[in-house]
Amino acid sequence: MKAEITVDALIANTNTVIDFLNDFLQKVNCPRKATIQLDIATEELFVNIAHYAYAPDQGQATIIVEASQDEPAVTVTFIDSGKPYDPLAKEDPDVTLSAEEREIGGLGIYMVKKSMDNMTYAYREGCNHLTIYKRFI
Repeated sequence: MKAEITVDALIANTNTVIDFLNDFLQKVNCPRKATIQLDIATEELFVNIAHYAYAPDQGQATIIVEASQDEPAVTVTFIDSGKPYDPLAKEDPDVTLSAEEREIGGLGIYMVKKSMDNMTYAYREGCNHLTIYKRFI
């Protein structure tokens, strides 16, 4: 099973993206804990696209969600044609430091990486492709 949505990459469309994801997750019987983790990750990644991918201009984002046929799991892929940016290339923040000592930024992506089973990035055909993978536990 697979579904896709394309929206303007605007903060105002965050709830539209989350609703789209939740409709899909409900159809594939995703457990509540995994749904919450996917919601948080999706919000973080979509908001990052809305804030940074096209700034100061605007563009679109495509979100593709697909249920695995091999195991109870889903992949969510975020595609935008904004500035090339690999969030996985940035070093993880040192979470042992206090908030005052840590550099600003990177905590959201770190949180997504820790809550998902896999996360990949590729720049293809002029587009950023960021994919998260979550098994249902």
